[in-house]
Amino acid sequence: MDLDNFDDDIEELFPDAIPSVQSPANAARLFDAQWYTFVNRRGRYMDLIGDYAGSEPFIVDGEALLQLVLDDPLLALGRKNDVSFQIVHAIYTLERALHDIIIRSKSFDIVFWHDTRFLTLRYGDDTYVTASRALARAILFNHLLSLDIAVHTFLNTADPRWSSYQKHRKPMFVMTNDGGSTEGLMTNAHAECVLLQRVFIYAVLTQGVSVTLMKGAEYRDSKISSFVYEQRIDRNAKARFPQQFWLAVQDALHSLQIHEKNIRGGVPVTPLSAMNPLPAQELAVNLLQLLRQSQASKHKFFPELLQLFIAHVLSVPHLDLKERAQRAVPLPAKLSGHLTTVFLPSVFQCLERSASAATVDGRVFATLLGHLLGAPDPSLQLVVGSQIAVAVDKLWRQNSLSQPDYASFQSHFPQAAARAQAVPEDRTLSLLPFEHPLFDEELASIRLEVEEISEDDEDGSHLEFNTPFTDTQHWHNHKRAILPSHLGGNDAHAPLTEWQRKRQLRSEQRFMSKLQWQAQTLTGAFGSILQQLVIPSVGARKKSSIVGNTLEPSKASKGLTMTQKGKKSATSSADKIRLAHQAEKQTKEDNSNARWWKEQLNALKEKTTQAKITAIDALVRNKRTREGWLAVEVRLFRIHLEFSRWLDDRDREGAAARDRYSVTIMCMVKEVFELRALFLKAVQKLATCLAALGLEEYIDPWADAVTVSKEDRALSFDFVKLVKSKSGHALHKWMKITEDPIVWQLRLFGEYMDRSMDSQSDSRVSFKPDAWQRQVLDCLDRNESVLVAAPTSAGKTFISYYAMEKLLRSSDDDILVYVAPTKALVSQIAAEVYARFRKDLKNKACWAVHTRDYRVHNPQNCQILVTVPEMLAIMLLSPPLAKTWTPRIKRIILDEIHTIGQQDGGVVWEQIILLAPCPLIGLSATIGEPEKFNAWLGSVQEAHGFKHRFIYHPHRYSHLRKFTYLLQPKEKPMPFRNVPGHQNTGRMRFVHPISMLSFGARSLPPDFSLEASDCLSLYHAFKSCHDKLDFDTDALDPTYFFASSRGLMLKQKDILRYEAALIKEISTLVETTDQQDPDSVLNEVIRLVSDPALVKADQQYVPTYDEFYSNLIALISDLHVSGDLPALLFCFDRTVCETMTHHILVELEAAEKEWRETSLEWKRKVKQWERWLSLAKERERQAERLKKLKKDDDAPDPSTEQEIGWEASFDPNDPSPQFSFAGSSPAFSKSDLDEEIKTLVHFNSAPVWALKALQRGVGVHHSGMNKHYRTLVESLYRSGFLRVVIATGTLALGINAPTKTSVFCGDSPFLTALMYRQCAGRAGRRGFDLLGKVLFYGLPMDRCQRLVLSKLPSLGGNFPLTSTMVLRLFNLLQGSNNAPVARDAIRGILHLPHISFVSDVGREQLLHHIRFSIDYLRRSGLLDAAGNPINLSGVAAHLYYTEPGNLALIALLRHGVVHRLCNQSNIISAQRDLMLLLCHLFGRRYLPKTYASRTHLDTITRKSPSIVVLPHLSESARKVLLEHEAQINRIFTGYASAYVAQHVKTLGEDDKLPFSGQALYDVQPKVREPQSSFLEHLRRTAIRFSVRSSFVATSGHGDIFGSITELANTSRHGLHLNEHAIPSIRKFTAIPGKDNDEFALNAYLYDFYTHGQTAALRTANGIRPGDVWYLLQDFSLTLKTIRAGIVQLLQSTAAMHVATRGEGSVAEDMSEMDSGYGTLDPAEAEPEAEGAPPSEESYRRPLGVSDRDWRVFEVMNAMTNEFDEKFRAIWA
Repeated sequence: MDLDNFDDDIEELFPDAIPSVQSPANAARLFDAQWYTFVNRRGRYMDLIGDYAGSEPFIVDGEALLQLVLDDPLLALGRKNDVSFQIVHAIYTLERALHDIIIRSKSFDIVFWHDTRFLTLRYGDDTYVTASRALARAILFNHLLSLDIAVHTFLNTADPRWSSYQKHRKPMFVMTNDGGSTEGLMTNAHAECVLLQRVFIYAVLTQGVSVTLMKGAEYRDSKISSFVYEQRIDRNAKARFPQQFWLAVQDALHSLQIHEKNIRGGVPVTPLSAMNPLPAQELAVNLLQLLRQSQASKHKFFPELLQLFIAHVLSVPHLDLKERAQRAVPLPAKLSGHLTTVFLPSVFQCLERSASAATVDGRVFATLLGHLLGAPDPSLQLVVGSQIAVAVDKLWRQNSLSQPDYASFQSHFPQAAARAQAVPEDRTLSLLPFEHPLFDEELASIRLEVEEISEDDEDGSHLEFNTPFTDTQHWHNHKRAILPSHLGGNDAHAPLTEWQRKRQLRSEQRFMSKLQWQAQTLTGAFGSILQQLVIPSVGARKKSSIVGNTLEPSKASKGLTMTQKGKKSATSSADKIRLAHQAEKQTKEDNSNARWWKEQLNALKEKTTQAKITAIDALVRNKRTREGWLAVEVRLFRIHLEFSRWLDDRDREGAAARDRYSVTIMCMVKEVFELRALFLKAVQKLATCLAALGLEEYIDPWADAVTVSKEDRALSFDFVKLVKSKSGHALHKWMKITEDPIVWQLRLFGEYMDRSMDSQSDSRVSFKPDAWQRQVLDCLDRNESVLVAAPTSAGKTFISYYAMEKLLRSSDDDILVYVAPTKALVSQIAAEVYARFRKDLKNKACWAVHTRDYRVHNPQNCQILVTVPEMLAIMLLSPPLAKTWTPRIKRIILDEIHTIGQQDGGVVWEQIILLAPCPLIGLSATIGEPEKFNAWLGSVQEAHGFKHRFIYHPHRYSHLRKFTYLLQPKEKPMPFRNVPGHQNTGRMRFVHPISMLSFGARSLPPDFSLEASDCLSLYHAFKSCHDKLDFDTDALDPTYFFASSRGLMLKQKDILRYEAALIKEISTLVETTDQQDPDSVLNEVIRLVSDPALVKADQQYVPTYDEFYSNLIALISDLHVSGDLPALLFCFDRTVCETMTHHILVELEAAEKEWRETSLEWKRKVKQWERWLSLAKERERQAERLKKLKKDDDAPDPSTEQEIGWEASFDPNDPSPQFSFAGSSPAFSKSDLDEEIKTLVHFNSAPVWALKALQRGVGVHHSGMNKHYRTLVESLYRSGFLRVVIATGTLALGINAPTKTSVFCGDSPFLTALMYRQCAGRAGRRGFDLLGKVLFYGLPMDRCQRLVLSKLPSLGGNFPLTSTMVLRLFNLLQGSNNAPVARDAIRGILHLPHISFVSDVGREQLLHHIRFSIDYLRRSGLLDAAGNPINLSGVAAHLYYTEPGNLALIALLRHGVVHRLCNQSNIISAQRDLMLLLCHLFGRRYLPKTYASRTHLDTITRKSPSIVVLPHLSESARKVLLEHEAQINRIFTGYASAYVAQHVKTLGEDDKLPFSGQALYDVQPKVREPQSSFLEHLRRTAIRFSVRSSFVATSGHGDIFGSITELANTSRHGLHLNEHAIPSIRKFTAIPGKDNDEFALNAYLYDFYTHGQTAALRTANGIRPGDVWYLLQDFSLTLKTIRAGIVQLLQSTAAMHVATRGEGSVAEDMSEMDSGYGTLDPAEAEPEAEGAPPSEESYRRPLGVSDRDWRVFEVMNAMTNEFDEKFRAIWA
């Protein structure tokens, strides 16, 4: 279901004409044009594990996996005219690929579909290539079966066994290949293969399984990133294409099958199955028998070739991997041709069921051939030794084969003169000298040789002056200092003009007004003064204490009532007087309350029961009735009224009425029993209530548990008579509960049970904390680090504010930093801090806010800083702050710490943890496998010297009840008339948690839970099936299970015990039952607890686009009628969120318009108002006359006494209440809302439709909306006015938006198990609701079930110590003069056992990595020999988040490429060329090859200003980057060599495979024969290597690596090389379609710079509207950062020039009005008023700057300004 119409625009660009499908190539092109291209366009490049599937199962397509292995360019197997068959290397690559997947997720199976084999076998190519790949396929498949991983085989996607597997396993997606581009299809067979693969993908997607591409996937840290193509279930999938197309598909399959049969000599390819590889001797016998009658046996030299092949088979088992590492052997052309066309294809086909890596090696066979051809005496015995020769001869005689003539063989194939093969030169670099006190000490253990060598390998003439970099200026604004002036920074800026001062004042006033209101909505202080906790400064307290002790030293002891010996002291006279005053005050208050209460009762006498209830419910909220005897009596009266209503009910004796009233009354009885001021009469009345309900057994336990006042008092009203006076028996038997009280509680009272978990009073907080909460408090008091994992609603919020209060009370200088993942959460926390605390500090703020885009107060001069992780990481790595600010940090709170696992930004969280100078508080509700993450976090904290504790609480405070909104095919939407008159459609159907198991769950997630009523229904289902169950169901009978609780009200902790017993049994059933068996006991249990309406319905139906939107109004109206508003409707597409809101608004307005046109009532009301309006002047004159008649000055103003009617507030343009979902709110009036909307309209902050929707109680919330609008939505929602908010995940991460119902609208790849729990957790927040509801709308049931039953994925992580990070650490040390906090942070990092919780890199290897990163930074001109950052290090450091793009830019700057581009004569061309260069380095987004095909692009670009695919990098830039990449390769190859050399004994032999950890085969004992010249030859010619994997070396590779990727992926066991921690820039030089690069680069940034049209970015470039703004903003900030770095270097030039020539200062060029970071989020900004004075003049050219350098700035500045101007135009 496509809800965003994303394909509509692009479809218009394609012609309707259907091309011919007469050929397979044309059929494939038709398929692409009509379907696959659009699938490509919709594809999202995302993290498959962390952001998509989580822990859900997925499939690795076996054929695609084998294609990945066999297509490896390093693998010597299946190459034309090369007899190599290096299956050892192939098996290693296979296991390496599996290892790369399984370390990120273990939830996958490997599946082979027989009909997709053709791309693997590469039919249409060389026969030898096909035969080689067929044999390799068989061996690799057999190896897969030996691994601890599930492997399945099916015929095709129509195989019933595949359908059964799919239903049982429920795979989330299939990793496969698409066959590549349809352009340039070389052969008919290749076209047929591609067509069949496309159709396979189509079948998988339409069967409900998503697809992602394996080729081109990026494996980075804990993430696998690739394009995801979302499934679209289509039960009539073939109808999309014409019949002739499907005939072409059938023809293609038939053609390939015939071709396959022909080249295999009629031998069919059967589906893959297990085989038993034969030992060498048996294999030789089998091979002889099979080949005797083959086509190959007719060749003249068949005996010689076969005998040598047999000899090679018998030799291989005796060879180890090092001996098999041979280079390619040049054989005579005739011999090589015969081998690859006739002999080896026949041999390989015969070996498919019997060969293994222990018996076949093409290089060994080729080496044997070459050695024999060059031997002086070509005797088999002399070459291979007598033992093997005898064995071969014996086989020959047994099979009566003709004897070979090796002399004739040798003469027929003369060996050419051997030419020494060119061995690549080892250009590993020696290390440059380097000294640094701290690093010398830490790196001493690695003992590396350092040579004094020349450093002239780089051209230092471009923006490089060997000048130290001083990190004192802000990144995006070079004129703004990091340190404020009060901390010693050069932060001088020009004085504000009068206009600027006024504007700043207005802005601050608006901000504080909004903050005040937001704080009120967060604390519930609507319309009243905030009750802030006033904390005096520590300095003031100390001063006060000194003065007090001096004046009255004896005061401290006066208040004691206990002597030192523990005896009571005499009450003083003052105390007696004080007690008397208190008693008198209490008496007056009681008398006042009694009079007030009688007045209220008298006022209620004449009212109906319902009116009385409404009035009393309002009184209960009165402050006066919250405590004391009055609280008891008012609530008793409410119980009395409820019984009265029951007695008046016509259906009072019915079961439904009894359930409804008994629950309500018991809730109130429970509440009264818990009050402190109970008196005897009240207890007696409560006892009669229990007796009336038949709960007599609860009377005594409850009465005994309460404290009753000694003074009894009479009630002020007559309580309803419920029991007979004499007997005490219930007066109305029909009121009695008819079932066991235990069962009644489980069925009806679950949500009202006591939910505390060992709660106790604690003086540290104002509530009774649970046991786990007290543990947290203890940790904070001991100043320990703590990780708290507890679900939403459990009660984590207080932790942060307790820590803040503790810090504020203890010091005036210490700092607490609160880190939140989003700006929305930052704003909320800031408002709540403002609402809670006030502390008057002379020259600093109590709190401040700092994000990338804006700040409030001074972040460096406050005690509580609320910020985002990016800003804190920058501040922790800031040298100036390390000396003054960082040492003062005493606590860091990391809220929503699970976001450390996100693809974007996760590394920043890890850096904060590694650098933190204080204990941490980590908070999250959704950490998968938290123990694993906690172990690493604890190790980091302990390395920094802090104790750490992990506290885990698994239980929600309130349950979440799940529902689905049942829409069925062809069901017409319910007509909407108005909100109050809406009739519930009954579509909202309850989904029992156990019914979810019909999905086919393999196990239950840890957070799977049952409500009390769920437990009861499950027990009844067990009871119904007791004869089929192997456990005693009677033990689970609640009356038996809770026998010890008889007479006591059950508590939530009792239910948890019962739930655990039930889940234990259901878990056993899940694990032991065949869920495909419809008659299984598990499925019977599921049926018994399921809603019959759901069982009958089509649960997999997904509504169409029109059905989805047209039923929204009914959905919300149903929620309104059932009392389930407020609701948050979650949809993870910003465009769809807006469309949903707009649809609801249109429906409401249309219904209102129709009603107003026909309603006589409305017309009369409008006429009356118009008449009232026409009398306005008369009313004014009347008021004036009354004023003149006024004689008494003290009398009230007569004008104020005039009665104000409804007309005064009526506006016919306002929404009518019956067409609005708005609620009433005490927080603000209608005029307040009008004023807010007026402000938003004035600043153009939100679209008109969104503001209209606000007036009707509907809001939209996503990060693309203006901040002020979003904040207004949040506040209106909290206050109760907005009751419907449609949002993306922006409201999921900790935002205080408590809701009754969370609704999930439509599916999305971003709706993951993690996001589901975050969003669902908004419902049923503690203190708001006892029960939360989760509703699924527009999702098939199996998707809902997957979300509920999915386990949270374990947190992903990153390798945080990149080369740029190393540079920033040196910058931190150098800039802070080795400040202690900087040294301690770095020492802590260097002493960690593991740098990251997802990394296998140990400390020793980490030190090697750092040392070689230092060498790289030295050679790149970014560090000097003493570890000081120099030259362009500022640009590199400030662009840290773009690595390796930042380092590639440095290389291009240093080699003059940027200068040559910028110094063109035409500045416009210079800007375009520079933009093209930067688009290659930053903001890269990929396009799948099919979407970027030439045919497709020609169609798009004809009608679009976009070029879509980014042009290639210029040759000059590519050459520099290739040279730079080669240098990186040499440096880090040297790192690997040095590490291996130093740890060779520890690493041991490299003979273990990466996935299984096993040796591939057991090497047989060597044949010790001196006459075996072949064995000696193998040893002599074997490749020497130490870093390379022994397995990969068998393809002829030594320790020369072609790329960093090759180095990382083919290095030996024990070397944990992280490709992405090494600054490889290969991706910048790769050309799509070549260099094994699967994806083309999207030219969206270059296109936008060219035309500035966002519509073209959507249509042609495939950028989703919701992503455009963020992508452009990120690139804009990158441009500004580069510009600022260039300016700082130019200023360095000027400073050097001034110092040399003794001229004036350049500081005059560095003044500017304080603008934070020089950037402002347009969504946060308020546009300047018209007539604003112009900004200050542009940056002036400093003295001493060359023309070429200045031109770089001019071009960069002009390009940045032009891009920014177009960027700002899209949101202006």
